Amino acid sequence: MRCVVTGGLGFVGSEICRGLVDLFDGIEVVAFDNLRRSGSEGNRDPLRRLGVAVVHGDVRLQSDVDSLGEFDWLVDAAAEPSVLAGTAAAAGRGVSSRQLVEHNLLGTVNLLEAASRCGAGFVMISTSRVYSIAGLSAVPLDDSGDAFRLDPAMACPAGVGPGGIGETFSTAGPVSLYGATKLASEALAIDYAARSGTPLFVDRCGVMAGAGQFGRADQGIFSWWIHSWAARRPLSYLGFGGRGLQVRDCLHPSDLARLVVSQIRSPSQGPAVLNVSGGQTSATSLLQLSSWCEDRFGPHAVSASTETRPYDVPWIVLDHAAASAAHDWRPERAAESIFEEIANHAETHADWLDKVAA
Repeated sequence: MRCVVTGGLGFVGSEICRGLVDLFDGIEVVAFDNLRRSGSEGNRDPLRRLGVAVVHGDVRLQSDVDSLGEFDWLVDAAAEPSVLAGTAAAAGRGVSSRQLVEHNLLGTVNLLEAASRCGAGFVMISTSRVYSIAGLSAVPLDDSGDAFRLDPAMACPAGVGPGGIGETFSTAGPVSLYGATKLASEALAIDYAARSGTPLFVDRCGVMAGAGQFGRADQGIFSWWIHSWAARRPLSYLGFGGRGLQVRDCLHPSDLARLVVSQIRSPSQGPAVLNVSGGQTSATSLLQLSSWCEDRFGPHAVSASTETRPYDVPWIVLDHAAASAAHDWRPERAAESIFEEIANHAETHADWLDKVAA
């Protein structure tokens, strides 16, 4: 079996490549990457030593995609992953709105065409940010503790339960340009798969987190916060009263890789669209993360600001119950284990924030 992983040298894609090699016998894995992001080059040689073929190419270029030849599965982990990409708030970071659409949507079309031509299965790594911003902002929350939590005295809107946000939650716009490109890509993938009769999985992921992540505050908040604390860089609680109560779940990419392997092994096992997350047990506020950092590294001042960035929401915790039921899967890496892994990386890579920002 031949499997192509786009964005294969990235933080998530490289872990999926490793998982495929470790958990499949006789598989040929191809990591396809444009090497645009700082840090990607560092994954090239380690993957090659595992037997992964590395191909330099861009999903936006049909000729580059065509050069991949025949394959049996394609895992699409290539994306401009920031919810602020293409906005004025991200000006100067090198990603215009046009580039965002070309990469996250038009690039996906090129990949879907190639997979359709090969009769290949398709796994799309999507995002929790396809869910409605207005809907997320309207979820009733209790702010009496150290984190926003579902308000037990209020009825939850459709698609929200004790486990968090389910796959049926509203995806009505606006969802950000980033979220819109991923949501449109999901819709296209479903139609391409139906037309071709090929297996498809769409994995809507929570916040990915772990050592070696290339992220910034708008796309890898747990890693960025821990690295910034360790380096004594300025930190601030933005918006929502400046108290740091905003909450996200977190997921280690190795847990996502295990699910992807399970999906490829059982291609008829639906449903096609699944939330993939650390769930409620990993849900952590910035204030709670700061407390963990203080215990780990010592005190560090965090300022407060009432500024609210575009597309920020107070609480996103994905319910992974459907993925668990369909694939007998659940995350193995607890939040504190992930934080400790990042902290160890921060201590041995003091220049990491400057390196990934280059």
